[in-house]
Amino acid sequence: MQTGLISDSHDHLENLERALELFRDRGVRRIWHAGDIVSPPMLLAMEGFEVSAVFGNNDGEKIGLLKAATKIGGRLDGDFLELAAPCGQGSIALYHGTYAPFLYAMIHSGKYRTVISGHTHKPVNRLEGGTLVLNPGTSHGFRQRASVMIYDDATHTAELIDL
Repeated sequence: MQTGLISDSHDHLENLERALELFRDRGVRRIWHAGDIVSPPMLLAMEGFEVSAVFGNNDGEKIGLLKAATKIGGRLDGDFLELAAPCGQGSIALYHGTYAPFLYAMIHSGKYRTVISGHTHKPVNRLEGGTLVLNPGTSHGFRQRASVMIYDDATHTAELIDL
């Protein structure tokens, strides 16, 4: 199954809509957002997808984001989310990446098949030991590269896509 990976959208609704259109065109039905969503309308725009997300360091409107996630049937559990790999092979960690030592510990723990983060606005797609480490970059772009990823759990690979 393919999953759309997005992070650091920082209220850039136009780029979020581009990402959602891309995901729809590619048959993606599930989105994992690695934080810095910023405002509830961004989550509401993801209605129709199966959404799991974590808070980032710029997500100040947490109550509103939680309500928006509930309204679309999404999952927003806090700063860290552990997901079962859809293919049944291991666990996946979703964390914004604000505290680098915690991110490093997850990657090197041997517990996670895949660790997905954001925060740095720099795409990452590498294998460290047995852990696939992914960062889709920033969907906002900040007048630079705006990007998302599509993760294929069956092949344990991810594709970086510029918006």
